[in-house]
Amino acid sequence: MRIATFNVNGVNGRLASLLRWLEEDKPDVACLQELKAPQNRFPTKAIREAGYGAIWHGQSAWNGVAILARGTDPVERRRGLAGDPEDTHSRYIEAEIGDLVVGCLYAPNGNPAPGPKFDYKLKWLARFLLHAEALLEEGRPVILAGDYNIIPTDLDVYVPDRWRDDALFRPEVRTAYRYMVDQGWTDALRTLHPHERIYTFWDYLRRRFDRDSGLRIDHLMLDPRLARRLKAAGVDRHVRAREKPSDHAPVWVELDVA
Repeated sequence: MRIATFNVNGVNGRLASLLRWLEEDKPDVACLQELKAPQNRFPTKAIREAGYGAIWHGQSAWNGVAILARGTDPVERRRGLAGDPEDTHSRYIEAEIGDLVVGCLYAPNGNPAPGPKFDYKLKWLARFLLHAEALLEEGRPVILAGDYNIIPTDLDVYVPDRWRDDALFRPEVRTAYRYMVDQGWTDALRTLHPHERIYTFWDYLRRRFDRDSGLRIDHLMLDPRLARRLKAAGVDRHVRAREKPSDHAPVWVELDVA
C-alpha cells in the first residue's frame, strides 16, 4: 500500500501537475495540503475522473486539507481539532479507509517568532498531540501525514545556524516533534534514511531548488502497528523540478498490508 502526502500550494492552480502525479505515482492514499480553495471550489470531478474518492476541508485563499483514496471513498471521521472552538482554520481532516485511519494535517507556520502567530502554532501543536495520543489509545492502524512545518533536526535543513530563530526550527517545535516520537509514532522517512540529508520543501526564492537548499518539513508518522509494516519511503523530487511546481515535493511510504 502506497500512502503519500503532498502540499500542492493551490489545488486548482496546480491541478494539472497534481493529476499528472496521481497518474504516474498511483498512490493508494494521498493527503493534500494548502488547497487554497473554498469548500465549493474543490475539483471533485477531475479527482473522481482520475480514479479517486475524496473528502476535503476547504478555506478561501488559505490553508485547506484533503484525503484522496484510489478506487474508493474515504469515510470522514473528523475535521478540525478539539480544544479551541474559535479556531476556524482548515488544518486537519481524518478518515477511515478500510481498516486504516488517516489523518491529514497542515500545521501553522508560526512566523514571525516570537509573537501571536508562534503562540497559535504552539497551542495548535499541543491540541494535535493530545489527539495523536488518543488515536494511539484506539489501538487501530493510524498514519498522520502532512506538512508539519517542523524541521526536526540539523540534518533536515541546509545551513542550520541560519534557521535557529525560525518558527519551524525553534526548540519549542522540535520538542513537540520529539514528544510525538516518544508517544510511539515513527517518522517513516527518517527511520529508513537515518543519515541522509533529504528535503521535501525548497523556497522559490534564490534558486533554492537548483542549489538543493531545502527543508524536511513534510512527515508521515506511523503508529507502532504500521511501523512494523514499513517497507520503503521516499521523496518525489522530480515533481518539484517541473514547470510551475509547488514548493513542496510529494513524500510517500510503502506498507506491507498482506
